[in-house]
Amino acid sequence: MKLSELNPDTLSREEITTLMFHDTIDDQQTGECILVFGAKTIHRVIKAADLYHDKRAPKILVSGSAARWGENEEPEAIWMRDRLVELGVPSEDILLELEAANTTENVLASLMVLQRSIGLNQIHRLLIVSSPYHMKRCHLTLTTYMPDWISYSFCSDDRESGQRNNWWKDEREKARVMKELHSIQRYVKDGILKDGDVRR
Repeated sequence: MKLSELNPDTLSREEITTLMFHDTIDDQQTGECILVFGAKTIHRVIKAADLYHDKRAPKILVSGSAARWGENEEPEAIWMRDRLVELGVPSEDILLELEAANTTENVLASLMVLQRSIGLNQIHRLLIVSSPYHMKRCHLTLTTYMPDWISYSFCSDDRESGQRNNWWKDEREKARVMKELHSIQRYVKDGILKDGDVRR
C-alpha cells in the first residue's frame, strides 16, 4: 500500500509505530556533518553536542529562521548555536542556516550551506537530529530533495517520552505523532513529498 492511500485514523498502535519509527534509527555510523532541524528545544541541542563530542561528525549545521517566533525574535539557528557553544562545541565547527521556516526549507536551504562549506560531492552521510515524532518527515523530505548518494543516520533526541517504545503513553507526544502522520500524508498527496510503499 502507498503512503497516500493510508487512512491514519484506522491504523493500530503497532502499525503507527512501524510507519513512524521503523526507518529512523541510529546506525551508529560516522558522517561529515550533523544536521539539526530548526527548533528552540534543548533536547535537540544536547543530542547534537553529544554526537559531536563522540566524534561522530566534525561539523554541526543548525537550520532555522525566526519565522515561527515573530518579528525581532532570535532565529532558531542562532539560539541553537549559542547553546551548543555553552555545551563545549567550538563556534568554528558550527554552520548556520538562517532562512528556513519549515522542514522542507530546512533541507533546501541547508543544501546551499553544505555545498558552500563542505561540498555536496564530499558528503556521504549526514547525522540527522530532530524530535522522535518529526524524524519520519525529516526522512521523507531528505530523500525527496537531497542527492541520492547521501546516506543518513537518524539520531532523534533523548527525551524520556515520545520514543518508539512509549509515544502513546504521553498524551502530548501521542498528539504530536498523530498530527505528523496526517501532515505527512497531506504533503505526499500535495506532491511535496515522494509517495512510496509503507511497511505495516
